[in-house]
Amino acid sequence: MSDEDIYPESEKIDGEPVQGPDFRGEVDLESLLEDYGTTGFQASHLKEAVDIVKEMRENNSKIFLTFTSNIVSSGLRETVAYLAREDLVDVMITTSGSHTEDVIKSFDDFSMGEWDADEAELRDKGVNRLGNIFVPSEHYIHLEEWLNENVFPDLFEDGTVTPSRVAEKLGREVAEDPDMDGSDSVMRHAYENDIPVFCPALIDAEIGNFMFYYRQEENPDAGVEILEDWDNLIHEALEAEDTGIIAVGDGIPKHQAIMSNLFRGGAEHVVYISTGMEGDGSLSGAKPEEAVSWGKIKEQEETNYTQVEAEATLVFPLLVAAAFT
Repeated sequence: MSDEDIYPESEKIDGEPVQGPDFRGEVDLESLLEDYGTTGFQASHLKEAVDIVKEMRENNSKIFLTFTSNIVSSGLRETVAYLAREDLVDVMITTSGSHTEDVIKSFDDFSMGEWDADEAELRDKGVNRLGNIFVPSEHYIHLEEWLNENVFPDLFEDGTVTPSRVAEKLGREVAEDPDMDGSDSVMRHAYENDIPVFCPALIDAEIGNFMFYYRQEENPDAGVEILEDWDNLIHEALEAEDTGIIAVGDGIPKHQAIMSNLFRGGAEHVVYISTGMEGDGSLSGAKPEEAVSWGKIKEQEETNYTQVEAEATLVFPLLVAAAFT
């Protein structure tokens, strides 16, 4: 056995040297994230994501922001609300829990809890666990009363409505209710800036349960119609000269964004923040490269898409701080 069997002769590598943040001098967010570019692993992907979002803004892209409801359950609600309040995104796509918990948080707070809590004891105390976040059951009782009094009667007066119409109504009521603090409400700021909030699976949370009760007890004609919203979402993509997608989490919101862009030949700029596993073949774990094969993301000469494999609470605020603020 020769040395070449163990260490074959190397060819010259043209890449930048691997070098992370240098804490010997002053460090700010901009310099930190700049150094992420040569740190390697997911740090470099985050720097790439920042550059792609900046390109979206420079190109005046129509920006589709997608997020799952756990984002609103967490402290990332304030980050999403900032983007809506400052009118920095154009379309939002989410899941039903975002509507439920955004309104609840306008009434009262969620509390930090523990991952390894005694579940049976929590049940006896009327406390629901979302990871290490605790939510009292009474919040949902208050929500149902508020919906039945302030939202559903007008909303379902003519029968069937779209999910985006539901979000608009929630946002308006939060904005106008003197007993609510809507300063960090996603629905309120989306309503005030005419940002449509699409939610194809609107019944998949407590708001869906309360709609069911309302139809049974108050208005048998109450209903939700999703095809009109799909038509509207497709046209949001079709009528744009340039589109960007920021997908925070996976599932239906992410797919609705990339699928609607299929009708225009794909999105120009895409960032995924995801913990999905590619190996199971699901859409949630699919990387942006797979969407290129479907024509949902355009393949371009310069890097126009990336995936940051990370839990969103760790990196989404950094992305927004670097690319939007």
